[in-house]
Amino acid sequence: MQTSPDRHEYPAHWEADVVLRDGGTARIRPITVDDADRLVSFYEQVSDESKYYRFFAPYPRLSAKDVHRFTHHDFVDRVGLAATVGGEFIATVRYDRIGPDGTPASAPADEAEVAFLVQDAHQGRGVASALLEHIGAVARERGIRRFAAEVLPANTKMIKVFTDAGYTQKRSFEDGVVRLEFDLEPTDRSLAVQYAREHRAEARSVQRLLAPGSVAVIGAGRTPGGVGRSVLGNIRDAGYSGRLYAVNKALPDGQKELDGVPAHRSVRDIDGPVDLAVVAVPAEHVTEVVTECGEHGVQGLVVVSAGYAESGPEGRERQRALVRHARMYGMRIIGPNAFGIINTSPRVRLNASLAPEVPRPGRIGLFAQSGAIGIALLSRLHRRGGGVTGVTGVSTFVSSGNRADVSGNDVLQYWYEDPDTDVVLMYLESIGNPRKFTRLARRTAAAKPLVVVQGARHGAAPQGHAVRATRLPHATVSALLRQAGVIRVDTITELVDAGLLLARQPLPAGPRVAILGNSESLGLLTYDACLAEGLRPHPPQDLTTAASAADFHAALSRALADDRCDAVVVTAIPAVGEGPVGDAALAEALRSASAAAPGKPVLVVHVELGGLAEALSAAASTAPQAGSDNPPQNVPSPAPAAERLPTTEAPEGAHLIPAYPAAERAVRALGQAVAYAQWRRDAAEPGKVPEYEDINEKGAAALIDGLLARGQGLTLGTDETCDLLGHYGVQVHRALPAPTPDAAAEAARDLGYPVALKATAPHLRHRADLGGVRLDLADEEQLRRSYAELTELFGAPEELRPVVQRMAPRGVDVVVRAVIDPAAGAVLSFGLAGAASQLLGDTAHRLIPVTDREATSLVRSIRTAPLLFGWRGSAPADTRALEELLLRVSRLVDDHPEVVAVTLEPVVVASHGLSVLGASVRLAHPPARDDLGPRTLPAY
Repeated sequence: MQTSPDRHEYPAHWEADVVLRDGGTARIRPITVDDADRLVSFYEQVSDESKYYRFFAPYPRLSAKDVHRFTHHDFVDRVGLAATVGGEFIATVRYDRIGPDGTPASAPADEAEVAFLVQDAHQGRGVASALLEHIGAVARERGIRRFAAEVLPANTKMIKVFTDAGYTQKRSFEDGVVRLEFDLEPTDRSLAVQYAREHRAEARSVQRLLAPGSVAVIGAGRTPGGVGRSVLGNIRDAGYSGRLYAVNKALPDGQKELDGVPAHRSVRDIDGPVDLAVVAVPAEHVTEVVTECGEHGVQGLVVVSAGYAESGPEGRERQRALVRHARMYGMRIIGPNAFGIINTSPRVRLNASLAPEVPRPGRIGLFAQSGAIGIALLSRLHRRGGGVTGVTGVSTFVSSGNRADVSGNDVLQYWYEDPDTDVVLMYLESIGNPRKFTRLARRTAAAKPLVVVQGARHGAAPQGHAVRATRLPHATVSALLRQAGVIRVDTITELVDAGLLLARQPLPAGPRVAILGNSESLGLLTYDACLAEGLRPHPPQDLTTAASAADFHAALSRALADDRCDAVVVTAIPAVGEGPVGDAALAEALRSASAAAPGKPVLVVHVELGGLAEALSAAASTAPQAGSDNPPQNVPSPAPAAERLPTTEAPEGAHLIPAYPAAERAVRALGQAVAYAQWRRDAAEPGKVPEYEDINEKGAAALIDGLLARGQGLTLGTDETCDLLGHYGVQVHRALPAPTPDAAAEAARDLGYPVALKATAPHLRHRADLGGVRLDLADEEQLRRSYAELTELFGAPEELRPVVQRMAPRGVDVVVRAVIDPAAGAVLSFGLAGAASQLLGDTAHRLIPVTDREATSLVRSIRTAPLLFGWRGSAPADTRALEELLLRVSRLVDDHPEVVAVTLEPVVVASHGLSVLGASVRLAHPPARDDLGPRTLPAY
């Protein structure tokens, strides 16, 4: 820790774990006086060339004066940070505040010189880039707005670190030195660079876990049974392509194998690298195992051991210690209490899980926080009949358990560019960082479907999950996920239903659905289901129960060729006496017709047709796939010659047709695909955040700084609220207090008649239905009479808190709110005012900043939106003015993170223009770090 003469206490909030470019981790922390020996040791391991680049001269060793200067900081004008692995320095960065003449200075000087030194063995890992992000955030916190760096021209790597960061900069060359100056204010480009680096690093860290070159199972029991021995057998039986080792410290001397796998008493005894360790020892022994793994250079851990946060407070502390210990060595963890991981790629064939069988290879990425749910999902995807069919398989599977380190966000980073994954299915019981998740989800959904089901929706997160609390209700979080392109479903059945359709069928171009089949009743059920899902079905085409496979083929071909059709649902009931032969013929008929028009999705609804379900999933896969050594299994017998249709062999990658046992399930999956396809089309043109010339951002900032100087947080008064909103072009109708009838009359004269008289007591505020509002008071006589009525009905003026306000044009009353949620970030909400909307929960939400297209959709997304558009002959409201108001509020909150809550209620939207009749604003100091800050892993 720093000594007492220092000007500031040790800033513990600057400590952070980061993922580096190669997927390993490092810890970044401030350098203190206790680091003298570490600094000297670090410097001794740096090459002479790197030392020359740092000091512009040969500098073989640090003097005692140097060590003192580089370890004594005031954490304001002089700051040093170190990146550490295993507790030892691998890189350092420091800044020194300077004045205009380049000499040491103190605030208010806002420029600093910055310099880096990275150990040669760790260059190229992105350490300097991570340190630049963190030292930049520290500098901004301390009032520094600009960095300057002097670099030798030959030091191209460091010049690239600065120029690639994305900050606004200028470069000069003088006396043989390149001088770089750059502003530290985040720009769109610097944020894009930061997010891109975050993506590459986190994706690589997951790739190292899912595709290791070697695996050690630590805790593989000497006798059959047990978790470790089971995992070892599962990896071996799956045909893992890398090197596999068994580790058990209780192995007798001389035992070299376990179940045919090389066995060792410690991971240290393994001759060669170990990329992944599966840890299956009792929780009290895990720390020792992690130390051995870290010292041996293991890259990642899958901890299946239980006894951590899921077991209570003691286990939670044990879990925190586990994460800190693993990160100290640069390792990432899946778990603890994890079910395991699976990679079906023929290049890997890894089943490091408790699943006794490897799922069928396919194009679906599967993530489950619960092992039990993971088993259920794997089982449903693996089944070919008796439920959801049209089977496809899994590319990779991750069950994160307590997700103490690797989370769904990390796996999303990997799946985004994984060429083996086309669809992502996720079961989430908690979202540790909703703001980041929605950002990653939006990017992923623009490239491939992302389907999510949330558990624990109506209660707390599972005990093992350490997540930040959110004040937002589940419905709001769900709406924000849908805005990000996530396909939200309610059950794991719907998760699989949607996943199978999206994995093997094209996205529909619109909501128009053709229905055909051999059952009129089943067709009508499907028609009704389509209407309920907001689709536009054509009248069902009944082929009658006598329809043959050829009839189905012809009808499906016609439907797919119809330009008025975007998707086809085929309904089928069994034909008496045909059995498997008829099922196979029908499946082949449907497949061949679909293959001839591959641009439209086809779904099948079947009733108790076990054979058809299997035949449909096999119809496009009867030929061995490229690279497969396995012949097709359970191929149905060919149809009789009279029933057989002329077909060609299914090409590789041909669509499998998903089949569903109920019309509602098929149509619900189709409806989700239609909505997602529309989102994809909209996302291609996301809109923009408009600029308004009358916004005074600097004036608002000065006002906020002055107000916050009073304290930590406050709700603004009426005048202050109006002034702040006025800087963003939001004009509020002032309400003047009326503690007496005479004061009310004077206020009305100042405002001008007609006026409104309102009671603002908490139990009457915004409750016109209770009678606490009198409108259209044309003169003083009406005002005084209304004042007397209110006091007679509700009590003395001290209780009523009456105010007088100028009348606004009649229109539709709405409410606009913005709030900073600690987990989800800034959220803009909109709905109609009144009890009906509140009871129905009819409120829509968007993440801030809101674009013009999002503002337009926000206004139209509530169920009561028709009231704004001339419902039952009423005058349409000025929705353009309303959208502009939403955009201005969004800009205010986005520009000033100190604005933590805004409420405009009511806002009367008239035929021309709108009137904001009530407003409140709350301010608070922003956190030292927010999501615009440097990359960090969740703190433990």
